[in-house]
Amino acid sequence: MAKLIKGRELADNMQEQMRLEVEALKKQEIFPGLVVFLVGDDSASKTYIKNKEIAAQKIGIQSKLENYPSDISEEALLAEIKKYNDNPNYHGILVQLPLPEHIDEEKVLLAIDPKKDVDGFHPLNMGKLLLGKPAAIPCTPYGIMKMFEAYEVDLAGKNAIVIGRSNIVGKPMAQLLLAQNATVTMAHSYTKNLPALAKQADVIVSAIGKGNFITEEFVKEGAVVIDVGMNRDENGKLIGDVKFAEVEPHASYITPVPKGVGPMTITMLMQQTIQACKRQELS
Repeated sequence: MAKLIKGRELADNMQEQMRLEVEALKKQEIFPGLVVFLVGDDSASKTYIKNKEIAAQKIGIQSKLENYPSDISEEALLAEIKKYNDNPNYHGILVQLPLPEHIDEEKVLLAIDPKKDVDGFHPLNMGKLLLGKPAAIPCTPYGIMKMFEAYEVDLAGKNAIVIGRSNIVGKPMAQLLLAQNATVTMAHSYTKNLPALAKQADVIVSAIGKGNFITEEFVKEGAVVIDVGMNRDENGKLIGDVKFAEVEPHASYITPVPKGVGPMTITMLMQQTIQACKRQELS
């Protein structure tokens, strides 16, 4: 029977520590601020942003949402980002992805001041991660590393497989695992014999976005299974990439969906906002 990695519980504990840290900063007249840009009306993005606002409020971070119509021009959006780059009251800038097709995502991410990039997606911060000198780290992989730390999962010398190669999760996840001396395999939709390959891994991180894709044939006895998937089944119920009931008996540790990786993603965003604030105000 696998031990459950309780992301919600860990996130709550970390957020309480952050609340105390923010309280101490406020006594020094330092007020951490985060601005979130939402372009359009995507319901999944709105839910995610709502959860960010709740976390920010709980911790005491000043949070502002800038919601623009989906037909905003790229030029106008870049001008808005510049405004907040120059505003010392906001230490973190987050642009909710995906963006409408007429806006160049890369151009938008490049426009954010790397010091205020609390999502870790600016090419400069991605490059630092690749060099093993991270500044800001994409929040989901960062949260997963905190889970390993909290549950004392030793990664050194372990075989890890990351299923999914997105810039948001897969690629940065692989770099963070490498930094902890794991041997990392990157797998994706073109990988042949994926179940057999995954079955050799001591650690599986699935971020493929296919509900119940990872079955017991992927998992060797005693593997650590991290499920990043946020999918809906035919009844609209939230499910992960991992077929939980089938895989759980074979794993040593496993994350649930929901209340697993999700709360940690938001928690690391808050932590990086506080860190950015301290770098900008105290350096």
